[in-house]
Amino acid sequence: MARIIGLCAAFAMLVVDQAHKLWMLDIYDITSRQPVQVLPWLDLVMAWNKGVSYSLLQADSELGRYALLALTLGATALLVIWLWRAPERLVTFALGLIVGGALGNAIDRALYGAVADFFHFHIGTFSWYVFNLADVGIVAGVGLLLYESIFIADKKTAA
Repeated sequence: MARIIGLCAAFAMLVVDQAHKLWMLDIYDITSRQPVQVLPWLDLVMAWNKGVSYSLLQADSELGRYALLALTLGATALLVIWLWRAPERLVTFALGLIVGGALGNAIDRALYGAVADFFHFHIGTFSWYVFNLADVGIVAGVGLLLYESIFIADKKTAA
C-alpha cells in the first residue's frame, strides 16, 4: 500500500506540474504578458533556468544540459529505489512528491534545454528566486521527510 501512495504522489505531481507549465506557456502565454502581479509580493513571470536550484550549476552547453539531465535521472532512480523499499506511507508520499517534481523538471530540461519557472516572490527590493510547481513538490517532499525523521522516527525509536 505504501508503494502505491508514493507512486500515485509521483504521478500526480508530474501531471500537475506539466499541465501547469503547458497552460502557462501555450494557453496563458506568460511570455507576452509578464510580469503579472498576483499579489503585492507575488508576480507571475517567465524564467528559463538552465541550472539547478537557485540557478546553480548553469548548463549553457549541450554537454552541461545532458550532464544535469543525467544527474537528475540518476538521483531520481535512487529516490525511486528508496520509495520502493520504504514501508512508511508518509515517507513514500514525500518521496513521490520529490520524484514527480524532479521528473517534471527533467522533462523541461529534455524538451526545452532549461526548466520553466513562473512564481516570483519579492518584498520591497528583496527578491526570492523564481520557481515552479515541481519545485514546490520537491520542497514539500523534503519538508515531510525532515518532519518524519525528526518527530516520527524518534518516537518509534523511543517506543
